[in-house]
Amino acid sequence: PDLGRRFAERKRCADPECSMLMCRGKAMRDFKGPDCRFVNFKKGEAVYVYYKLIGKSTELWAGSVGSDFGYFPKDLLEINHNYSNEELELPTDETDFVCF
Repeated sequence: PDLGRRFAERKRCADPECSMLMCRGKAMRDFKGPDCRFVNFKKGEAVYVYYKLIGKSTELWAGSVGSDFGYFPKDLLEINHNYSNEELELPTDETDFVCF
């Protein structure tokens, strides 16, 4: 199906609201996203993961760097702390893929 601006139909979260941290990692290299839905970071910065897209786009996770929130390629992150081993599978929302 055509998802339009959606990257995926489903996501994995630590809680039903996807507000709890799943894990933290260190950026292995600089990343500058193609648009405002992505979070930019520099090598060595801490990245906090709130949810992981599954299905069509498994390579993207959503998280924050400082006060910025957005998507980034999971391959650029070296996980160094897990906050939760609980993973719920939930449908994505149209609002998961808009710019704020």
